[in-house]
Amino acid sequence: MSSRVGQGSAERSRGPLWVWPATSGAIAAAAAWALGQVRPRSGVLASLWPSDSSAPGALLQVVATGSVTITTLTLSLTVVALQMASQQFSPRLLRDFARDRVTKQVLSVFAATFVFAVTGLRGVDSATPVATLVCVGAAVLGIASFAALLAFITHISALLRVDTMMKRLHDETDRAIDGFYAPYGDRSLRSPDELRLDADGGWSVRAATSGFVRVIDVATAAGAAQEHDAVVRIEVRPGDHVTRGAPVATVWSSGRGSPAEELHEAVRRAIDLSYERTIDQDAAFGIRQLEDIAIKAMSPAINDPTTADAAVGHMADLLVRLTGRRLGAALHEDQEGVGRVVVPDRDLEYYLELACGQLRRFGADEPTVLISLLRMLRDVAVACRDDHQRPDVADAADRVLAQLSPRDGDSDTGGVHDMHRRVGQALRGRVEEAFADRAGETRSM
Repeated sequence: MSSRVGQGSAERSRGPLWVWPATSGAIAAAAAWALGQVRPRSGVLASLWPSDSSAPGALLQVVATGSVTITTLTLSLTVVALQMASQQFSPRLLRDFARDRVTKQVLSVFAATFVFAVTGLRGVDSATPVATLVCVGAAVLGIASFAALLAFITHISALLRVDTMMKRLHDETDRAIDGFYAPYGDRSLRSPDELRLDADGGWSVRAATSGFVRVIDVATAAGAAQEHDAVVRIEVRPGDHVTRGAPVATVWSSGRGSPAEELHEAVRRAIDLSYERTIDQDAAFGIRQLEDIAIKAMSPAINDPTTADAAVGHMADLLVRLTGRRLGAALHEDQEGVGRVVVPDRDLEYYLELACGQLRRFGADEPTVLISLLRMLRDVAVACRDDHQRPDVADAADRVLAQLSPRDGDSDTGGVHDMHRRVGQALRGRVEEAFADRAGETRSM
């Protein structure tokens, strides 16, 4: 995990769904009130609305009613999209719809149109000149709302494609890996073994609340440890579920007695807990969602091994990326270069089991799924950097092969055994042989 783990949360920077529409509605109300003060009797502005004083009220009513109608239609389409994503792919994908930027923009246009029209209606008076700028603004917003509806339908159609969902998951996970894992062989992070901490000499920090670990703010923990001349070892990882009272960190203080309560509170603040799991610093969550899609695709109700194979392909690329990153625990320094915070992390064995574990069991009766998993492991085997990674890949391949159903005939099992053999060849450095085939059958389904 790189030193950038202390930076702000990407998830936290995205506001709730209602923020944008509420903000645009407030701006629209202020704009309608300000433009309503302009009531030209002649000139260019007066010519913008040549109709009599009865037409503005009708226009604003039509725009307000129409904006409510298309907002209802948009919300209906969104609910259908959420149901489809939850049932056919993964319930954990619903968060993406709530964070979708296009959905927020479209709802903001609708909210601005409705509030502008309603606020403008308040100033309609047959005894005074027409507020032409309000009428023109309402007409423009009405057209913009219709254009936004068409854009939303196009967007939601693309968003509901499983390939689009997997690509978004892949990209988010890839950014998490790039932002929170140092490159393989990076010497800027020291090993925690240098501290030689006495396991019995530390003081346990307990969680004050429950939830999933979203972010570990190393900067906050290191600053507090430096202030109290202490060393902190975080005992949880991003994505872990923590219950109230569970140990989340251990503190070693240079002074006698228990460390100050201020240090315990600072360590608790450095571990951000949330009611839901996010990809902030948790690449495993992205891989988990991709595996969810693959498992759903292999369910009897859907029975789509091609989608499962595509999901495995995305996981293969992410696992290859992880082999090029520094995995495992790391020691982080304070501003003076003194090691203060030990942050644990998952290793390659964990990620391999995460990507293969459930899917190899759910897909045991479908040899093509087992072949896909072994193909993924072959790609990871080629990217392995040292002798610590290669045994993990070999063990994962053996566990996949062990799931092969004895009911399958030789014609079905032959491909699985062949791909397992190719994983071994890749691990031994015989890459050309591992990928050699007749017509590309070992590279695609």
